[in-house]
Amino acid sequence: MNIAVSPPSATAAAIADSIADFVALRREFHARPELAFAERATTARITGLLQRWGYRVEQLTKTGVIATLENDPGPVLGLRADIDALPIDEATGLPFASTVPGVMHACGHDGHTVILLAAARHLARSRRFRGTLRLIFQPAEEIGAGAKALIDAGLFDRYPVDAIFGLHNWPGVPAGRFGFVEGPAMAAIDRIEARFVGRGGHGAEPHLAVDPVVAAAHAITALQSVVSRNVNPLDMAVVTVGSIHGGQASNVIPDQVDLNLSLRSYAAETRALLTRKVPALFQSVAAGFGAQARVTVIEGFPSVVNTARETRLVRDVAIAALGADAVIADFAPRTASEDFAHYLHHRPGSFFFVGNGDGAPLHSPEYRFNDDIIAPAATLWAALAERFLNGTPA
Repeated sequence: MNIAVSPPSATAAAIADSIADFVALRREFHARPELAFAERATTARITGLLQRWGYRVEQLTKTGVIATLENDPGPVLGLRADIDALPIDEATGLPFASTVPGVMHACGHDGHTVILLAAARHLARSRRFRGTLRLIFQPAEEIGAGAKALIDAGLFDRYPVDAIFGLHNWPGVPAGRFGFVEGPAMAAIDRIEARFVGRGGHGAEPHLAVDPVVAAAHAITALQSVVSRNVNPLDMAVVTVGSIHGGQASNVIPDQVDLNLSLRSYAAETRALLTRKVPALFQSVAAGFGAQARVTVIEGFPSVVNTARETRLVRDVAIAALGADAVIADFAPRTASEDFAHYLHHRPGSFFFVGNGDGAPLHSPEYRFNDDIIAPAATLWAALAERFLNGTPA
């Protein structure tokens, strides 16, 4: 796939010259995926490369890497890549497909890792910056636990940064083009587990039972009003019932029905409203049918809210390094979620997107990371480091 950009900068040309090494490395990672907090081989491979290139490498959690490269006093920049895979059986048929049954890099974290490694090697060789570069290879993004684990272990106390940046590939967006969003860029997510409890009985005698199936069905229908009649139409909210389970036989009214939901929003006020309104609605609907609703709210993580200054900076760097055509104007926020949000509650920064081109969506067994985007994305990381740390033109 051809990616049209302006004539390459010196940074872009240097990275492009050795990109074949990183395509091969990406495919190596792809063939050997590891799940959240089990990324031991991945961590060892990353550690070995970074140490060879002159980085000081340490760990805060049992997997993952914090790498530091210092080049005189100056600002401190954090760049983050996620490294874990998903519990999915790969169906791509690629020659370098996963060799681990039931585990696949179906979100492109192998690509994110290699993009940052390609930039890391270039920056270690060129050292065209003055300050400190911190690279965060984060475990367990897919279960929403890695960023918080690092922060709780003292990430910003032991390895302070002035700002932090992250990226994610996005299928359906033109390959190698970048999207930037000031303010909310990805949604907050919370989960709800609800159990509707009635009184079981014979299907032929429903009047002697309290049917939790009927109560749950009415609650799901009523659920649609939470967004349509409680959330400002100018705000975003998505309430999804992802699973419903109850009963075993057609002639038996069960004792209980279980629902699992996800709640997504951008604004903190909307997030609080959803976690308050949904349980209240379930309990009131259940009571109307003589049943009970036992509701548990499972807190996820907040929305990704990019700071304006840092977002403008990385957008400007992309234009300078790759050309104006590499940047998508008016890129829209995504309704998916990312635990990078935790970092932005502690430090300024920006999380942006690089197009992966046409193909299967993220988390699909048919998903394919596009190796053509490694070079432009690594170029942007390197150019951002040079600009942020010492103002060197991209």
